[in-house]
Amino acid sequence: MSSRLSTPNIQLNEQGKLHHFLTLEGLKQHHLVEILDTAESFINPNTNEIKKVPMLRGKTIMNLFFEPSTRTRTTFEIAENRLSADISSLDIQTSATKKGESLLDTLWNLQAMQADMFVIRHAQSGATQFFAQHVAPHVHVMNAGDGQHAHPTQAMLDMFTIRKYKGDIFDLKIAIVGDVQHSRVVRSQIQALSILEAREIRVVGPKTLMPESPEALGVHIYHNMEEGIADVDVIIMVRLQNERMTSALIPSEKEFFKLYGLTEARLALAKPNAIVMHPGPINRGVEIESSVADGAQSVILEQVTYGIAVRMAVMSIIMSNAAQLAQHKAEHPLEQEEK
Repeated sequence: MSSRLSTPNIQLNEQGKLHHFLTLEGLKQHHLVEILDTAESFINPNTNEIKKVPMLRGKTIMNLFFEPSTRTRTTFEIAENRLSADISSLDIQTSATKKGESLLDTLWNLQAMQADMFVIRHAQSGATQFFAQHVAPHVHVMNAGDGQHAHPTQAMLDMFTIRKYKGDIFDLKIAIVGDVQHSRVVRSQIQALSILEAREIRVVGPKTLMPESPEALGVHIYHNMEEGIADVDVIIMVRLQNERMTSALIPSEKEFFKLYGLTEARLALAKPNAIVMHPGPINRGVEIESSVADGAQSVILEQVTYGIAVRMAVMSIIMSNAAQLAQHKAEHPLEQEEK
């Protein structure tokens, strides 16, 4: 969690509106609220179903997943379909990058196929910023997760879920439990909760999995699970990021569950109406007990459903902003000459 990639300027257009969606760092509260409100408009209030709309008809979105993904990739594809976009998903195993072509050459070739937006997941922190710096001005980039840096749409669907069940976020106590140090999701969650002015953000876990500079993140650190989740409104469990650990940072998964696993007994320490969340994938018996994951206070599956609406919201906002800016330039050509 110690690395910092500054991207707020590149992801906003000259009107201060979203052009890319790379990170929540540097965004204002109104940017996040617009995403949440727009996502709400895509959900049928009577059935909770996600509407299909023609907002991106004629636009081409390419999904470039250089890391394995199930929920994120699938919900992006469903969101794109619900927006009536043309969709192309690159099969990394057969792509030209496996034959030695550089990422930049691959990007430019795909851009030449008239892509309007790239949705990118990559194991390297900063990869999506790199892409955003090299695409044509009319092409947009969305971060579907880059290294340990950020996963902004996951954080926003988590915020949407919290708001859906708990109302305004600013008065809530939220505990994030697990591998905080290596999780890009947690990094983005903390940024979102801070921007939306949550009352208290707690991170809970062993010292080896905690961030190096917690004071800079504005969070309260707990190494005792029972103390960390006492009287909270929301518990967000995150998995052990074994693929990003350079050495063994916990004795064993069994020991981790013994100390930090969310059980029914521990859940009882939170507020009676507390909700349980998890960005997935879930490791039952490692960070969460099955009876809790499937219990009445769990909203884990709802998170997945709401992820479709949130990703629809971000894509539609970006495309709408681009159309508005183009129209403004067409109507005020003298402003462009002066610049």
